[in-house]
Amino acid sequence: MTRVILVAAVALVDVDGRILLAQRPEGKSMAGLWEFPGGKVEPGETPEVALIRELHEELGIDTWQSCLAPLTFASHAYDDFHLLMPLFVCRKWQGVARPREGQTLAWVHARDLRNYPMPPADIPLIPILRDLL
Repeated sequence: MTRVILVAAVALVDVDGRILLAQRPEGKSMAGLWEFPGGKVEPGETPEVALIRELHEELGIDTWQSCLAPLTFASHAYDDFHLLMPLFVCRKWQGVARPREGQTLAWVHARDLRNYPMPPADIPLIPILRDLL
């Protein structure tokens, strides 16, 4: 039986319409690939609560549930698990995003997202963001 992992992700969009990507650090699975910030939804958490926690832990920024707009989701079968990942859009947060877990950050225009190698689950999200922004 395949285990399903629920991960929440967010497209943080700045005033210039750029999206924040984080590069997975060495030592993690899929190291070197770029992804949308977020992380695993812990037991008892909603995806929104998980994102608020992850954004604070990973980037040192704070946002609110009312600022997280659901956009789409990814459903992808990896070799040893199935990933289900709702993607939210957030345009309002407090603080300046800084890497707190060894990751590299990049603010990228939607039209340029394909220039950043991403995990297979993230790739189908690119045209949706490109059409939105």
